Amino acid sequence: MNLHEYQGKEILNSFGVRIQRGIVATTADEAVAAAKKLTEETGTGWHVIKAQVHAGGRGKGGGVKLAKNLDEVKEIAGQIIGMDLVTPQTSAEGKRVHQVLVAEDVYYPGESETSEFYVSVLLNRATGRNMIMYSTEGGMDIETVAEETPHLIFTEEIDPATGLLPFQARKIAFNLGLSGKAFKEMTKFIAALYTAYVQSDSSLFEINPVLKTSDDLIMAVDAKVTIDDNALYRRKQYAEMRDLREENAIEVEANALGLNYVDLDGNVGCMVNGAGLAMATMDLIKMSGGEPANFLDVGGTADAKRVEEAFRIILKDPNVKAILINIFGGIVRCDRVAQGVVDAYKNMGDAINVPIIVRLQGTNADIAKKLIDNSGLDVQSAVAFKEAADKVKAVLS
Repeated sequence: MNLHEYQGKEILNSFGVRIQRGIVATTADEAVAAAKKLTEETGTGWHVIKAQVHAGGRGKGGGVKLAKNLDEVKEIAGQIIGMDLVTPQTSAEGKRVHQVLVAEDVYYPGESETSEFYVSVLLNRATGRNMIMYSTEGGMDIETVAEETPHLIFTEEIDPATGLLPFQARKIAFNLGLSGKAFKEMTKFIAALYTAYVQSDSSLFEINPVLKTSDDLIMAVDAKVTIDDNALYRRKQYAEMRDLREENAIEVEANALGLNYVDLDGNVGCMVNGAGLAMATMDLIKMSGGEPANFLDVGGTADAKRVEEAFRIILKDPNVKAILINIFGGIVRCDRVAQGVVDAYKNMGDAINVPIIVRLQGTNADIAKKLIDNSGLDVQSAVAFKEAADKVKAVLS
């Protein structure tokens, strides 16, 4: 589950990570009130107005701007709220901005220069250990840094038996070229950041940039936080932070129905039971010359009601030109699935306007094939994987 910047900062702050303070606003007038409050609390005269959407590169799309007075706060907030923000991480249509974060200006003058760093905490799946990735090139796209100057990216793996050790935090601060007060502040920052990552059951913390202020404080100026969905049952305070407006509407509806659905860009809808079989089915579609339009695992229950719900979800995608149902009858009998397909098809009537190929293998597969073939509906049955692939190819050509 992705969070907005301001929500990620709330989590960081709760674990003692110093953050750039800010207040969320949904209107231009609220933004002005937030700016006034920040001025009273922090003394800041300038404010940064940041669009709150689940996408990176907001500054490149005009979603992050500096306001030097209250009039500019109102004008900029009014421009950003309601806009369709297009960034390198959004579609061409962009994402609608519903709220902004009015943040304090932390690039204030002082005795020394400011510096920006990149720090993230994530799981290294190759080793099964958490990893801190960091770089002196903060404020830049980490992908660009990795491509052009890979020697400027450092990693530190954490042994799960010991957690982050003090020498590792010091090593990170040293590799970032810090000394004195800034060195000590960075070690504390890294320790608090890692604790926040573990204790919040997150799968990603990305802070870009981490700022060394002119008076040698270390703080998170941005925060990209992703919480592990599987842990939300024990992190209910974070589950309440979910912003469904930022998520794919079809995926949200499917989730409410108990369907495991991921929207893709292809032209062949998939209805499968089991994640492994679903992945194999998507490969099958690719081999037949099509592109999978979705990942859809209906699970062990595939009665008429569930099949009909799955049909309706798949057909919400206007790019779907065919549907491939690939079910292995282990827990659920194939004849029950076949009857579910037939009943759902009859219930939906003209709503189904694309060819359907059904491959059922396992318990009572022979009975299931007869049910499909004798239904009188425009549904094609298949037995072998290759036969299903050939039929998908035929209906697409």
